[in-house]
Amino acid sequence: MDHGRLPHHWMAAKAQTHTHVLASVGVTSICLNPEALTTRDKEGKTPIDIAHKSGACTEIIGLLSLTPEEVLSLGLKGMALLYAQVDYWREEMSLWIKSRSYADCHKFIDEHDDELVREVLKYDNSYLLRAVAYYSQVHSDSLVFLALRMIHRNPPSISVIPAYWPAGASLLNHAKNSKACREIVKVLRLTPPTSPPPPSPPSSDNTSPSSSSTRRSSAPTTPLALSSST
Repeated sequence: MDHGRLPHHWMAAKAQTHTHVLASVGVTSICLNPEALTTRDKEGKTPIDIAHKSGACTEIIGLLSLTPEEVLSLGLKGMALLYAQVDYWREEMSLWIKSRSYADCHKFIDEHDDELVREVLKYDNSYLLRAVAYYSQVHSDSLVFLALRMIHRNPPSISVIPAYWPAGASLLNHAKNSKACREIVKVLRLTPPTSPPPPSPPSSDNTSPSSSSTRRSSAPTTPLALSSST
């Protein structure tokens, strides 16, 4: 039974768990058809009625609480900035990288919350670092610094391989095939940090914790190291 429901009604019924993709889809669908926010299904329920009853996540309840007039006033960018920040800033960063507006990328990283920055850098299988690899034919110090900052904030991004890439593909090969400048290729040879070794068991000979052997076992690992691959 379809209950006479539109996509907004089904999103309200199924959106118990928030994801950045869900927020982006919600914003886009509402902007395309804001009048559906007040449309009732065969049971007389609006999307916000269904959202409350189904226990939808807070973000979707906020979206579905808007009026069509508020949606039209905000527009797609305004809606995305309020309700799908991660997708919004990923798109902005992508455009800046393509246009080599690296100062804008640095400004975003400097001025926003660390957690938001990390989520933006992680979003869509770390898309932004792939964008850097693809659009980095012209060297600049700002570009190299940006790549290093991105990897520092999200170290696993350097080894993330999208499912649709062919077997054996890597971010380094992606950069080389895109004719990236040699400085970016060098950056992308970095490897993610390894986990620190487990602590040594207590010694039975009353060795002082400040002994040289204890210091060696607790030494931190190098955050990023150059790969031996070429």
